[in-house]
Amino acid sequence: MEESPQILNSEELARYSRHILLEEIGVSGQELLKQSQALVIGAGGLGSPAAMYLAAAGVGRIGIADFDKVELHNLQRQLLHGTGDVDREKTHSAKERLQDINPHTEIEIHDAGITPENAMNLFSKYDVIVDGSDNFSTRYLNNDASFLAGKPLIYGSIFKFEGQVSVFNNAGGSPCYRCLFPDPPPPGTVPNCGEAGVLGALCGIVGSMQALEAIKLIADFGESLAGSLLVVDTLSMRTRKLSIKKDPQCPLCGESPTINDISEESYEFSCETEPKTATKTVDSFPLEIDVSEAKRTLDKGSVAALLDVREPYECAIGSIEGSTNIPMNAIPQNLESISKEGALLIYCHHGGRSMQVTHFLRQNGFENAVNIAGGIDAWSAEIDSSIQRY
Repeated sequence: MEESPQILNSEELARYSRHILLEEIGVSGQELLKQSQALVIGAGGLGSPAAMYLAAAGVGRIGIADFDKVELHNLQRQLLHGTGDVDREKTHSAKERLQDINPHTEIEIHDAGITPENAMNLFSKYDVIVDGSDNFSTRYLNNDASFLAGKPLIYGSIFKFEGQVSVFNNAGGSPCYRCLFPDPPPPGTVPNCGEAGVLGALCGIVGSMQALEAIKLIADFGESLAGSLLVVDTLSMRTRKLSIKKDPQCPLCGESPTINDISEESYEFSCETEPKTATKTVDSFPLEIDVSEAKRTLDKGSVAALLDVREPYECAIGSIEGSTNIPMNAIPQNLESISKEGALLIYCHHGGRSMQVTHFLRQNGFENAVNIAGGIDAWSAEIDSSIQRY
């Protein structure tokens, strides 16, 4: 009887011994990792820790897709690159670093990045896609291409001190990114990290979680985040796992899909944060108030409306009584339903999204738009503790 060929050599068995000691992984799981292929999109804040841990874990082949060059301000969070790599192509410095971490891992670079023209071909060559992109057009492209290619997508995103992780397009009818965010946010409502700032250590947390989800899928152990969204708030060090349901009306994975070929879909979303036009505003309403002032305004009995711009799954956790929910990305389509009479008090989770919506509304003639600083989290902490914090 012939023995099956040994997949791991003696040096690899020693290198991965701490993995192999874990009952959930063992030799068989480590062999699955060696035989697997993962594509990491973006060699930046999220892609750096994700790729480094995938290489260290023994993934057999890792693709790195990025068209950018290393800049000095990247080094605060993009640990694939060093000071000497400034002005180099990110894919090249990433390949050197990953091969140094694990010479047994094959590194393939795709220095054109991900485009509608190459996405389907690239995705077909890998088992799992790790999305480390930092813009909405690429996120929607990654989601659509991974679904159409039948590949699971490990999603991660960060904003200031908050991170999110999920698994989309996994087998078993799990939801896709469009089920959670059907449309990109309107232009001028979401700042990029160069405008809002980003905490470097948070990139390490979220990117490592993405690597962990990929490893679990590849080695077939544990519970996947498919159908869930993990939210990490590093200011309070609270985490919450929220349920995501498949949307029957989703244009990609729903019952009557309209997106069947990514070449037919436009991915050139505008995410500029500079206002297109400057609309004159008056000082009758402040741009922002704290939760105590918001409570006083509502208690006065004066004309005031509460606008909750969070996603529906967040509203299900709790909301301020009397609120109207219009998610941030649906604001432009619902301007006619928003009142211009009295104070329009706008809130989200922590006040970031709502401030962007406040600016957007003021640029479009809503001089009564007022942001509630700290969002529903501050309201729960200072006004109504019965509202669940998350």
